[in-house]
Amino acid sequence: MKQGKITGKSILAAAFGVLLVGIGVAFNNCAGFGNDPIGIVYDGIRSAGGMDQAQLGMASNVVNLSLLALLFFIGRRYVSVGTFVYLLPYGFCVDAGNFLYRQLAWSEGTAARILFSVTGCSLVCLGVAVYITVDIGVDPFTGIVLVIRDRLKKEYRYVKIGFDITMIVIGTILGGKLGMVTIITAFAVGPVIQFFSGLLKKYWLKTET
Repeated sequence: MKQGKITGKSILAAAFGVLLVGIGVAFNNCAGFGNDPIGIVYDGIRSAGGMDQAQLGMASNVVNLSLLALLFFIGRRYVSVGTFVYLLPYGFCVDAGNFLYRQLAWSEGTAARILFSVTGCSLVCLGVAVYITVDIGVDPFTGIVLVIRDRLKKEYRYVKIGFDITMIVIGTILGGKLGMVTIITAFAVGPVIQFFSGLLKKYWLKTET
C-alpha cells in the first residue's frame, strides 16, 4: 500500500488531526444529539460496559485495540506507522474533548448543544482531512473497510456506506446515542472531508517542496 513520506512533520500533523477527531467525537457525544457512525460504536461499548460519560476515551481504546488485533490477522498490510499514530493518542484526545466540553459548555440549553454539535462535526471532518492529507497510513476502522473492499471486490464508497450503516446499527443496539448528528454525518461527512482535504492538500504540497 503506497503511502506518503513519513517524517517528523507528517507524524505531528497526523497526531494533530487525531486530536481534532477525538475532541469532535467527545463534543458530539456530550451534546446529546447523537454520534457519528464510529463514535456511536464507542458510545455503545461505553454504555454496554457500564462506563460513565467520562470514560468514552477508554471505550474507544478498547474498540480500536480490538480492531487492530483483528487487522493483524486479516489485513496486516494495512497496519503501518499511521495506524499507531492514530491509535495511541486517540483515547486521550477523546478524554481531552470531554474535559474541554465541561469547561466550555456555558449552558445545557438546546442552542448551546447545537453549537457544540456543529463544532464537533466540523472538527471530526477537519481532523480526518488532516490525517488523510499527510497520508502515512490508515486508522483501524478504515483498515477493516479496505479489507472488506478487497474481499468483496466492490468500490470503496459503497463498502464504506454499508460499513457505516452496520456500525450505526451495532452502536445503537449496544446503547449508543442515535440522533440528528448520526443521520447528518452518515450522509454529509464524506463530501465535507473531501472539501477540506482538497484545501489542505494544496497547502501540504507547498510545504513539502
